[in-house]
Amino acid sequence: MQLNKRTIEKIMKENKEAFGMLEHYDKTREKLWARQRIYLTLNAKVLKKLKEIKEKTGKPISRIIEDAISST
Repeated sequence: MQLNKRTIEKIMKENKEAFGMLEHYDKTREKLWARQRIYLTLNAKVLKKLKEIKEKTGKPISRIIEDAISST
């Protein structure tokens, strides 16, 4: 199947983030899509707030933190 320039540009635009991650991997061999476990200490107030959000949304705490960081 032959792709024309317009189709290629459309695919690139729709998948810009994925192509960016693959380009980064080609340059650095670092997977941006991989998840990594870390340990951190939070004060009780912050942890309580995260647990409340978790109960309301049904999302794991790690996803809540990822969403908050990636939206900034």
